[in-house]
Amino acid sequence: MFKGHPKGLIPAALANMGERFGFYTMMAILVLFLQAKFGLSGTNAGIIYSIFYFSIYILALVGGVIADKLKNYKGTILAGLLLMAGGYVILAIPTPTPVSSVPFFLTISLVGLFVIAFGNGLFKGNLQALVGQMYDEPKYDSRRDSGFSLFYAFINVGAIFAPIAAILMRNWWLGKNNLEYNANLPEYCHSFLNGSISESSIVTFQEYADKASGAPVADLSAFANNYLDVFNTGFHYAFATAIIAMAISLVIYMKNKKKFPNPKRVGKGTEHTKDEIKMEAKEVKQRMYALLAVFAVVIFFWFSFHQNGLTLTLFAKDYTLLKIGTWEFSAEIFQSMNPFFVVFLTPILVGIFGWLRSKGMEPSTPKKIAIGMGIASLAFVVMALGSFGLPLFKTINPQSGGVPLEDAVRVTPFLLLGTYFILTVAELFISPMGISFVSKVSPPQYQGMMQGGWLGATALGNGLLFIGAILYETIPIWMTWSIFVIATAISMFTIIFMIKWLERVAK
Repeated sequence: MFKGHPKGLIPAALANMGERFGFYTMMAILVLFLQAKFGLSGTNAGIIYSIFYFSIYILALVGGVIADKLKNYKGTILAGLLLMAGGYVILAIPTPTPVSSVPFFLTISLVGLFVIAFGNGLFKGNLQALVGQMYDEPKYDSRRDSGFSLFYAFINVGAIFAPIAAILMRNWWLGKNNLEYNANLPEYCHSFLNGSISESSIVTFQEYADKASGAPVADLSAFANNYLDVFNTGFHYAFATAIIAMAISLVIYMKNKKKFPNPKRVGKGTEHTKDEIKMEAKEVKQRMYALLAVFAVVIFFWFSFHQNGLTLTLFAKDYTLLKIGTWEFSAEIFQSMNPFFVVFLTPILVGIFGWLRSKGMEPSTPKKIAIGMGIASLAFVVMALGSFGLPLFKTINPQSGGVPLEDAVRVTPFLLLGTYFILTVAELFISPMGISFVSKVSPPQYQGMMQGGWLGATALGNGLLFIGAILYETIPIWMTWSIFVIATAISMFTIIFMIKWLERVAK
């Protein structure tokens, strides 16, 4: 599979696995942690989630500029690894729940998130730029798309296990304290303690508390305080697992640092002079316009796709039957589906593209991106059809006096499994292809900045994620998914309109 690719590809992917592990730990539990720890509504947790995601990717643009200015990609990447580890340390330190001061302790968590985001900004885009430079040698150039697909799949191996590790850590701590997991209990605990719970919901709360404790609960107030504290301490320990992964990535990176290309060296390893790396101003301008056009379009894809950690996770908790046969599972487990499908599907797609290449029929990179947009639209069509007829969120939210859905009226988990499968196919047509396109089209002197630009476009899409949370809590669920159908469809048709121009610039 890796035959014919640069030797530095595998070490780069392995070094990135720790970042992916931490990233998917955050994706799986961040919104649920914010709600369980601080009693935040889905909208407020969604705003923080959006800002965090926005920061992760917009700071990659800053990291690219820093690396380009310093001409020290490797040192910038190392600093990013260390900062991310420090951020996870801040989040991993347990604090009592319910918190004595929401503003104070929430600020501590936000500082940890910012440190992670800044470290990610120094790390992510610059490592991608180094991978792109590996394929600047003519003998590797034809394998650039497949190389980035393999890189993308390989780093997702760690992402498969991150949500599972988070779940196991939290549930282990619950079990150690003689409690059982219940996704709805944190909301009930907060609503009971702040007095917003309805009389009818108290009966359900009592049933849940008795089951979680394994014995009748006489004091619901004491139970609520204890359950929130244990539940969230488990989340803190889950963040600690990311520290271990970051340490492993740091060791891998340091041991293989010499295998990665020097950003001052392009092509066959010869040092370029300032005149050699400069292009004509007209060509630079055309390339920059093409990149900016693609950046603008993919904003809408990321706005839709990254709902997997926000509204799709809330949907798993609120509307989905968390059971298949006798097997019961946590809402966070769905976050393992995307990286699992990435790893499973990548060799298949690489093989298909390789076969098409041998026949001279492989779609261009812009065409692959357009196809991916269409596939993403299909995924949300499936969600809209599967969600038709479900009640409004406020009618099932304990904090607004609602009662959670009974298992009998929840949707099958296969709805989310199918959606994640389709979304992953779309992602494989867009994300690695987009990174490949950027690495090929970027003027040499702006490679780090343009990889940061791709991530900056992702940031803008992520900055809009909170809109999904607002829609989720205010309009019928099927209408929420329909908004994402429209967003991805518009993106697809816009790329189709620009394809010939983009193909010409990429030659």
